[in-house]
Amino acid sequence: MFHPLRVHAIERLTDDSVAVTLAVPPELRETFRHKPGQHLNVRYAADGEEIRRSYSICSPATDDAADPVVRIGIRLVDGGTFSTYALKELAVGDLIEAMPPTGRFVLIPRAGRFAAIVGGSGITPVLSIAGTLLERKRDATFCLIRSDRTAGSTMFLDEVADLKDRYPDRFQLVTVLSREEQQAGLPSGRLDRDRLDTLLPALLPVTEVDGWFLCGPLGLVRAAEDALRGLGVDRTRVHQEIFHVDDGPAAPARPGPDAPAHSRLTATLDGRSGTWPVQDGDSLLETVLRSRSDAPYACKGGVCGTCRAFLVSGEVRMDRNFALEPEETDAGYVLACQSHPATPEVELDFDR
Repeated sequence: MFHPLRVHAIERLTDDSVAVTLAVPPELRETFRHKPGQHLNVRYAADGEEIRRSYSICSPATDDAADPVVRIGIRLVDGGTFSTYALKELAVGDLIEAMPPTGRFVLIPRAGRFAAIVGGSGITPVLSIAGTLLERKRDATFCLIRSDRTAGSTMFLDEVADLKDRYPDRFQLVTVLSREEQQAGLPSGRLDRDRLDTLLPALLPVTEVDGWFLCGPLGLVRAAEDALRGLGVDRTRVHQEIFHVDDGPAAPARPGPDAPAHSRLTATLDGRSGTWPVQDGDSLLETVLRSRSDAPYACKGGVCGTCRAFLVSGEVRMDRNFALEPEETDAGYVLACQSHPATPEVELDFDR
């Protein structure tokens, strides 16, 4: 369900990004209480079409805010309808419709050593993760390795600097610029697999890190994942969220037999079930949306994971999957926006 939230503040971060603070009414305080690393799905009507987008929450997760707010980071995307609106037209006092926080790229604060490798706007959820962890757990440390094009394009410079000032013994920051030389620190260049193979062991005991958080463009996340695997890090300690996917090969999808000539989908959502025929070429999400406009989705590109559902019975074929961990697909979860029936009968449960 979407709720109207009023824009409390808009802060220009770079030439192409802003932080938008949304005020949360007292009656929705529990509804919008977020875990560090989660995101908001927002919607906007443009030329009669409903546009949905997903934006990560950058504010720390707190239990005692007198005037609860939620803050999201938005970077301009070429041709992006909502990001263009947010940067050029959105004003303080306007209303934005948002769903409650969601997402599984989270770190519940606990003692230990944690690290993140982020690129560009991938800093957004990690800022919430690091800030919440360091504030709540004095026996926790965090190493942030961030990659940006230039200093001028770097989001949340002040917020990250504040973490460094407040927690000098527990927060380690390493910045790499791909298109600009720094006066001090690492030389410029992309954070590719070869560079990470050398850099990571020099920074910290890689296999002793309790949780790695990778966020940003697909290329960076895949390079970091490969480097960590090569350095002996257990896969269960690596968490990832992909922000940008180019038109390249998709991530491994759930295998299944060829599509049947006719198929039916049964889906459960918010305790109510229905059964509908799947039209030729339609995804399971599109099938549900024809009768249930409240079906959860945002990107429809297999990236955000909002449409995650449990496959109760039948088989499906997923076109692409950039959101679900192997443990989730092994347990039977699929992305409805990318799933097509591979058996005559398919049943999904969005409530699990």
